[in-house]
Amino acid sequence: MDAKLLTVNIGRATPSAHTSAERGTGIDKRPVDGPVTVAAPGPKGTAGSGLAGDAVVGLRHHGGDDQAVYAYAREDLDAWQQELDRELANGVFGENLTTAGLDVTDARVGERWRIGPEVLLEVTSPRIPCRTFQGWLDERGWIKRFTAAGAPGAYLRVLEAGEIRAGDTVRVEHRPDHDITVGLMFRALTTRRELLPRLLEAGDALHQEARTMVAKYTERAAG
Repeated sequence: MDAKLLTVNIGRATPSAHTSAERGTGIDKRPVDGPVTVAAPGPKGTAGSGLAGDAVVGLRHHGGDDQAVYAYAREDLDAWQQELDRELANGVFGENLTTAGLDVTDARVGERWRIGPEVLLEVTSPRIPCRTFQGWLDERGWIKRFTAAGAPGAYLRVLEAGEIRAGDTVRVEHRPDHDITVGLMFRALTTRRELLPRLLEAGDALHQEARTMVAKYTERAAG
């Protein structure tokens, strides 16, 4: 089966008791009809989502060029749906892109996806679960369960802007030679910090926040 977008999902800022952001959260993302414009939003801390009309509220920890788009596989949603015994609609994890036929966890940092004829995205990092995510799902011990499962979804940066829509094909246009996958990076950032130095194998595709974490870990290990 060819990989494709099942839905493109955007959200509006809504009040929430599970975030300190004044405007609430944009995690409640819903599928939209028609094309959505995708473009690099700008530096983290000052810019939000790469999708037009999509709200990213907590700019300190979310959004910006290296987290412009968030993708999650429908296959992983289906696995959670079975485990949690509840329906999980596309977009419920706060993902902008719900994909089918694509192993998002096995995607490599720096991997490039062509979506439709125009948009080119590059995989940057896994999603790290937060208190807002746990409150939104309303599942006991959700952060620990999500972390243990190791299927975090992927953040992507925008290399070539354009329009996307549900049903677009997703083609892996470039897959780096290294083996730093979204899944491995997730473990390094959460439960297995000893893997952090390996992230440098991703080269220029590794974003600065991850490089800073590697440097701090290396410094502590040496001291």
